[in-house]
Amino acid sequence: MAGDTITAIDRARRVRIAAFDVDGILTDGRLYYTDSGEEIKTFNAHDGHGIKMLRDSGVAVAIITSRTSRVVERRARDLGIEHLFQGVSNKLDAMDGLLKRLGLDLQAASYMGDDVIDLPVLRRCGLAVSVPEAPAVVRKYAHHVTGASGGCGAVREFSEWVMQAQGTLDARLAEYLA
Repeated sequence: MAGDTITAIDRARRVRIAAFDVDGILTDGRLYYTDSGEEIKTFNAHDGHGIKMLRDSGVAVAIITSRTSRVVERRARDLGIEHLFQGVSNKLDAMDGLLKRLGLDLQAASYMGDDVIDLPVLRRCGLAVSVPEAPAVVRKYAHHVTGASGGCGAVREFSEWVMQAQGTLDARLAEYLA
């Protein structure tokens, strides 16, 4: 954000909870429906493993989305995400409630979103992150924009970037290099 004196890396060091939107962040933003009306979403396995590594490094993980989907519930369960908020019309209220329960403030929170509905949280959290496909007004309020697209490695990139900033990435990778 223009005029910011705190660097994005400094903000990443303070993150204790990372919350993610779904459509456009955990997915590529496209919505698929079967003839019977069932919704289908495509998730990236690398993003999922990034979330697991981030969680295992000590950062709590949440999903806050305005849509409701059984497949998102399943994905959250598969990734061990305990904090799932679906059908949320006011994402800032959801984030505030979660932070209150966890005893954290907004400066310890990151949020990754890609559309105008995400702006209230992006404008107030300690670390606002978006993707290249987000509208210009959303990217304007992001402290960091990933190089990778939503649903195509952006969450993995973010997760590793935060772990690198916090000095926990090498420990997370060491178990695979032993």
